[in-house]
Amino acid sequence: MSRSTPAPPASRHSVDAAWGVRVDLPTLLAQRFAARALDLPGARRSAGAHAGPHASRFRGRGVDYLESRGYQPGDDIRNIDWRVTARSGRPHTKLFQEERERSVLLLLDHSPSMRFGTRHCFKSVQAAQAAALLAWTATRGGDRVGAVGFGSGVDAEVRPGGGPRGALRCLRALAQWDAQAQAPSGAGADLSAALQRALRLARPGSFSVLLSDGFSAGEGIEAPLARLARQGETAVVLLQDPLELAAPPRGHYDVLLDGERRQFEFGSGKMDAAWTRAFRDRRAVLETQCRRLGIPLLPLATDDAPEQALRQLLRAFAPHRGAR
Repeated sequence: MSRSTPAPPASRHSVDAAWGVRVDLPTLLAQRFAARALDLPGARRSAGAHAGPHASRFRGRGVDYLESRGYQPGDDIRNIDWRVTARSGRPHTKLFQEERERSVLLLLDHSPSMRFGTRHCFKSVQAAQAAALLAWTATRGGDRVGAVGFGSGVDAEVRPGGGPRGALRCLRALAQWDAQAQAPSGAGADLSAALQRALRLARPGSFSVLLSDGFSAGEGIEAPLARLARQGETAVVLLQDPLELAAPPRGHYDVLLDGERRQFEFGSGKMDAAWTRAFRDRRAVLETQCRRLGIPLLPLATDDAPEQALRQLLRAFAPHRGAR
């Protein structure tokens, strides 16, 4: 796109550097340090080597006291609650809540619209950096982390794994999927198919985060998105670029579209309104579904600091911390 009048300094952000247009594995690895300022909902440290930091819905002999109930034949006498027994005059048994690792699942959109950005980096790069922050944050909290990639020749998954090795497998996949999306060899999966894959990977109580600009969302996402939200905590990070939120500065722009050169003139209210409405309409399906299902949605622009934006998103889950 070119214009007949000089571009203002604010529009001269460099996006031609490799780090701005392609996902770089060393950059994703470096997000480990920025992740120290974040905490996922419900995260707390585990003292045991194998005990996960999140309580499961299964009851049994574990690490956390749950409640006491009347003694039943076959109960382990070592679990008798002597205080309640003495107070009530009837034998009572302590029940414990077992702790298990939770899975954090990252869904990455690689549709062609994600390979766009006029500030700092492409939406695809910003999404990968945010996903890396979440992956390292999950690892710090003792969670298992997995990923699902879809769109533009990408249809793949990384099953949730624990520890730094699990996070590293995801980050390598993010870089690999981005390279595939640059030269797609097939159509890839759409958002509805990706949500179906996520449902197979996510166990009850999982924390799933979709990172997308919403352009690939169709009406078919309602049912799988609702099931995913019921299965565990779910959030959406909505990628966007400042040029999608407001029309370009006043001027004439030459655009090459499908091999045909066209000219647009911005500065008139009609053209500017049509520009912003076109992008708003493409995001509307995903935004509407999130509102309907009560799923927290975080707008993340290409010139935002992802760690600061994610802190706002995770704050929405604060009332649920430690509630599992």
